[in-house]
Amino acid sequence: MEKDQNTKLETQNNEAEEVKTEELGSETQSDDSESNELQKEITPEEKILELEDKLARAFAEMENQRRRFEKEREDAFNYGGFAFAKETLNLIDNLERSKHILKNDEVLKNSEALKKTLEHFDIINKDMVSILEKNGITPLDSVGKKLDPNFHQAMMEIDDDQKEPGTIIQEIQKGFMMKDRLLRPSLVGVSKKTVNKEEKSEENKGNSDNL
Repeated sequence: MEKDQNTKLETQNNEAEEVKTEELGSETQSDDSESNELQKEITPEEKILELEDKLARAFAEMENQRRRFEKEREDAFNYGGFAFAKETLNLIDNLERSKHILKNDEVLKNSEALKKTLEHFDIINKDMVSILEKNGITPLDSVGKKLDPNFHQAMMEIDDDQKEPGTIIQEIQKGFMMKDRLLRPSLVGVSKKTVNKEEKSEENKGNSDNL
């Protein structure tokens, strides 16, 4: 009997401790929640500053997008026909090649038919260049100028002591600009200093000694 009473009291004590523990846990969670809320709480001034910062960022992004759109639109307007213009230059090249072939034809040389044909070729060539110029496509003047890698591509070197080395003395293929953008470079031949036999012999000797 006494044993049953002790067991009952022990059970009641355990239950009381469990209830107390749950209450303490609940209070701790409540305290933590209130603490977090206090930490997260910001002043109205801070909220205004945060909103102003977000608004400024949004306006900056909109302005950047507007500028990108304007640049793309301008490029499309100015250079939309870039690829087409580049292909069109092949017609001018073919005309020049045809003229060169006809001029070197032994049968047609000095004939009246050749003279008239070449005149017609020149008229067609001038008309094509004129149409291109009206659309902002202009030929590069290269002969007599210093080689510029931004506009010229050297295809050969030619001995010429009368010109400063690197001067363009022959134009193999004419280059063109499309407004302020290079459409294609000029293919050119540039001058170089003539090397006489004695200098060449000394140079070869020096190279042999180095080996």
